[in-house]
Amino acid sequence: MMLCAVFLPLGAQNNISQPYSEFGIGLLNKNANGILDAMGSTAVAMQDPYSINFINPASYAAFDSLSFVGDVGASIFISTLKQGNLAQKNSFARPGYLAIGLPVTRHWRTSVGLVPFSSVGYSVTDTRNIEHIGNVAYDYSGSGGLYQLYWGNAFRICKGLSLGLNTSYLFGTLQHTTNTSFEESLFYNSIIQDEFRINGIYLTAGIQYFFNIKEKHRIGLGLTYSNSAYVWNREDLLINYYTGNYSAVTTYDTVVHTNSQRGDLRIPQSVGAGLSYAYNNSITVAADVTWRNWADFKFVHMPDSMVNSITSSVGFQYISDPLSNKFFKRMAFRAGVKYSIGELVLRHRGIDEFGVTIGFGIPLNTFNTHSSLNLMFEYGKMGTLSEDLIKQNYFRVGLCFTLQERWYQRKKLE
Repeated sequence: MMLCAVFLPLGAQNNISQPYSEFGIGLLNKNANGILDAMGSTAVAMQDPYSINFINPASYAAFDSLSFVGDVGASIFISTLKQGNLAQKNSFARPGYLAIGLPVTRHWRTSVGLVPFSSVGYSVTDTRNIEHIGNVAYDYSGSGGLYQLYWGNAFRICKGLSLGLNTSYLFGTLQHTTNTSFEESLFYNSIIQDEFRINGIYLTAGIQYFFNIKEKHRIGLGLTYSNSAYVWNREDLLINYYTGNYSAVTTYDTVVHTNSQRGDLRIPQSVGAGLSYAYNNSITVAADVTWRNWADFKFVHMPDSMVNSITSSVGFQYISDPLSNKFFKRMAFRAGVKYSIGELVLRHRGIDEFGVTIGFGIPLNTFNTHSSLNLMFEYGKMGTLSEDLIKQNYFRVGLCFTLQERWYQRKKLE
């Protein structure tokens, strides 16, 4: 499959508008929670008792034994698509996440959440002039995505060492439509609607180890592994042949309908490694590298050009005094850089992505709490103008709210 030569307006302003989501299962969600997103989505070796790091389930072990933790976030994109001399601006929202974390026993913590796994949203057109036929317009559009409903558990093995496992149920629908229309009325137009309903189990295991090299210096190491999982999908294929302009009330000359063919989809395995350094709980620097085995990706009859991908990131956070009662001393300042050698190769060109992030954490002064409101801003680039491909420059604004409240502490009578 190749990207089309020309792209047209990509629908309503609220629709996801990402041409490269046409391939595979869409664009994979590579983001962490709103706090770690502002650090370039650096998460493998990060642990925080007041937020939920669902990238590495071993991090849940840091939850306070007397507290409930909640985390919710969402993002808005403003993007510019370029191809040759053409340019187009779009804005759209991406699905957010919702997660909670709880203590179970002294050494056992748990978390439940709903996180986007991938997203599809595109509308492109390729117009060609074919000899003896005339102008032919090919309209390609898609929508949908996959979600990850996870249940995670972490266990503190000994001082500084924790293990975790996320058991996830993947589900969602991917819809792809191809509309072929001829300028001459002598030919039948066609519209092909292909819908995939996907569900299955996906596992992510993690390990973290933290130790002090001096009184105020803390080093963190982290590893994650996600299995190569076969999940189920049902394909509904509808092919309509029609004359004139396509509409919902068009009288079709021929209808070919194939219902609910079952197949397998192989989600590739991935391995992540991370390193973090913290000074006095005030300055934190972290780095991640994640490898995904997309070369073994399999999805029915879709002939996508997929290769193994590598995503790397570096993040930084500064808090003057996390334990202070003063508002500005508890504010967090964050920044990060990330780069992904993407899984797509089109026209012998890799589709890579680069992003720079900054963010702020605003403490919320409610009683007995470490709750916060977190903002992040990202400027990124994806794709290339070479070989008549599409380049996307985007600006993303993310907002997340973290709630941490002590629920299990008994009041003492004076």
